[in-house]
Amino acid sequence: MKQFFARQVPSVSVAVTNKTPRVRGRGDRPIRVLYSFGLKLGGGRVNGIAWQQINGLANAGADVLAYPGVNGTPLPPQVRIRPTLARGKFRISYKLVGRLRAYAWHDYVVSRRLERLAGNVDIVHTWPMGSLRTLRTAAELGIPTVYERPNAHTQFAYEVVQEECERLGVSMPSQHEHTFNNDVLLIEYEEYRLASRLLCPSDFVMQTFIERGFPPKKLARHQYGFDQNLFYSNGQPQTANRGLTMLFVGGCAPRKGLHFALEAWLKSPAHHDGTFLIVGEFIPGYAEKLAPMLSAPSVRVLGQRTDVGDLMRKSDLFVLPSLEEGSALVTYEARGSGCVLLVSDASGAVCKHMENALVHHVADVAALTNHITMLHNDRELLANLRSASISTAHHITWKAAGRRLLEVYEEVIRDSSRLSYSAKKPFGVADL
Repeated sequence: MKQFFARQVPSVSVAVTNKTPRVRGRGDRPIRVLYSFGLKLGGGRVNGIAWQQINGLANAGADVLAYPGVNGTPLPPQVRIRPTLARGKFRISYKLVGRLRAYAWHDYVVSRRLERLAGNVDIVHTWPMGSLRTLRTAAELGIPTVYERPNAHTQFAYEVVQEECERLGVSMPSQHEHTFNNDVLLIEYEEYRLASRLLCPSDFVMQTFIERGFPPKKLARHQYGFDQNLFYSNGQPQTANRGLTMLFVGGCAPRKGLHFALEAWLKSPAHHDGTFLIVGEFIPGYAEKLAPMLSAPSVRVLGQRTDVGDLMRKSDLFVLPSLEEGSALVTYEARGSGCVLLVSDASGAVCKHMENALVHHVADVAALTNHITMLHNDRELLANLRSASISTAHHITWKAAGRRLLEVYEEVIRDSSRLSYSAKKPFGVADL
């Protein structure tokens, strides 16, 4: 099994021609995107990422045909939506049939629709666990594909999370997405192989694939973003004569490194007159392990909250010492809200150390302690980092992310235009 996962991903077999076809896309007509996402569009986490990407692509000028499992949040009228797991008020229950079965049905439906759309699609955007048939069909029809990687290489994520859980004496819930699942690994590795490009939202994600033998040309760097209507700075500098407020938002589990943040906070003099706010839900057993630190007078556990934007605007620092991430959305949102980031180099945050944030090596509690102390003692440095972060936050909005994603599509289409594939079936013209 280890040899299987360590081997380099083979390329899709293609025939190279001497003729270079015309690159499709801007300057000719809008890029025609088939966007496949097997879950419900809209809301939090990956559901929100997919919705924002489709919205951003439409605003950037792409012609988008979206196949979600279920459509939850309205999109611009120019986006054509074709749910695969819902018709009218009837919806297939993910819990009832099981998520893997629901993904498989979604994938089957999209692959069949794609067969009839060949010749009318320039690129296919897919997500993990619901893409095998779709990716195979696209390869047979000569349509380039991109494959979203919202997290690091899955085997890497499993390994680092399991190792830290064992060190702490905590067990992940059996159904948690970061609990080892061999079936998931087998499916994803085949999806990795079939996709033209793997979309990586951070340099950290790219590195986890390169370290497992994936060639850089197989990877494409894009980014995520934040909603400026929800996350914005109040424009008021923090006062120098009060204690710091440090905020953590996320799933409270070993993967996010909350235990590192607590240890660093309580080792820093900042905790004497400052406050550490913790937002999120704890996995079983983790809060008990951290109980002595969580009970410190300067630490406040707030649980799940709906006013995260307000909390960010009232905080000086945002801490996320993750062991692994894709590119944590909360780091974009914190920057948009005026927080200075204190993050690990595995958080996937879009920032630069000592320019608009402070970045420490993963699990380096001493460095994180020093960073908290630096900003506690030097409020001018805090103000400068905050100002630099706010002034460049427009580069990491969802609008900017949509433009970047469209650029990646163009690059992938351009590279694929030099290759000729043979299709099993003649091109169709249906728009299903």
